[in-house]
Amino acid sequence: MTFRRIVIVLLIVGGFWYLTTLNFAPLRQHLFPGHGIASDLNLTEAQAAPEYTPQEMNNIAVYKKALPWVVNITSSTLTYNFFFQIVPQQDQGSGFILDKQGHILTNNHVIAGGQQVEVVLANQHRYRATVIGHDPVHDLALLQIDAPDLVPAVLAATSRNLVVGQQVYAIGNPFGLSGTMTTGIISAIRTIRGPQGQLIENAIQTDAAINPGNSGGPLLNSHGEVIGINSLIATNPNENIEQSAGIGFAIPIDTAKAVLGDFQKYGYVRRPSLGIESLSIGPDLAQQMGLAANYGVLIQRVFPGGAAARAGLRGGNQAAYLGNMQIYLGGDLIVGLDGQQISNTQDISDVMNRHQVGDTISVTFYRGQRKMTAQLTLGEAHDQAA
Repeated sequence: MTFRRIVIVLLIVGGFWYLTTLNFAPLRQHLFPGHGIASDLNLTEAQAAPEYTPQEMNNIAVYKKALPWVVNITSSTLTYNFFFQIVPQQDQGSGFILDKQGHILTNNHVIAGGQQVEVVLANQHRYRATVIGHDPVHDLALLQIDAPDLVPAVLAATSRNLVVGQQVYAIGNPFGLSGTMTTGIISAIRTIRGPQGQLIENAIQTDAAINPGNSGGPLLNSHGEVIGINSLIATNPNENIEQSAGIGFAIPIDTAKAVLGDFQKYGYVRRPSLGIESLSIGPDLAQQMGLAANYGVLIQRVFPGGAAARAGLRGGNQAAYLGNMQIYLGGDLIVGLDGQQISNTQDISDVMNRHQVGDTISVTFYRGQRKMTAQLTLGEAHDQAA
């Protein structure tokens, strides 16, 4: 009796398997709707490879041009963990090759404090790097590796002519993802504070996504030329998350060229300076203060022994308030340097980036209502304002 029951069960199970797994597709679809063979599924495929738009073609060209000279940088140091054990700690960033001799430019904060710096090229070869020079004020560092067949970056002739709305590209290694490119535009040109609180003039603000690991990598124009060095990102102060918020900043290539020139000439950075503390003047302020020109830079303070002091320029002597900020009136109003009109402190930075310590330049200024010209020899900044 038991045997007969077992046989009947096996026959039922076998018959069910036969009906639902072999050539009874209609029965399967009836018993299991949604799990049958989609015999009526027709896919539409393109007849040829897709054509890229002109913008896409340019994006691809820029990426192919720049990728060989963008590098990944790892800075390693030894630290103590919670149990006072020595453990390695690594920071990552990006950089780009300057010449066939292996010089590489990156951010100072990428390698600061590192006991060992390594560079990984686009071909995934790894090399030990030597720190040739670093400039904490401009957040730049120069490295060198010994490697064959290097492809140097193409630097833009100048960053003075950049305009808001211009297309830009950022290439680097965000979160360790090597060879990542993002696109955006120049959102603004402005003065910002660097990682150590120092002022960085003419920083390039962009909405191209810049994340941790992008620091030190190139910001490119639509020709694949380096116009800046990606350095900082703006984050929400209420969130403890360091990632792109659509506001990133790059150090302009003109500043980098000036720093590299000092590295080559002196072995360290000697930033030229007028030796003044100043205030940018616009039409409204000029009218309120009764100034002779509606633009320029009003000298607040002249540093003793500086270039301006030696040339006889004067700072303010009448305290006043601009909002909550104390300012000084009565100083000379600088309106021209080296033949260039000066409208704000960024214009002064442009002139300084084209000169070295010890250069003699002309300065045009108003003392009261009287327009005057003087010659001054640029001094060394020593962290002075301008």
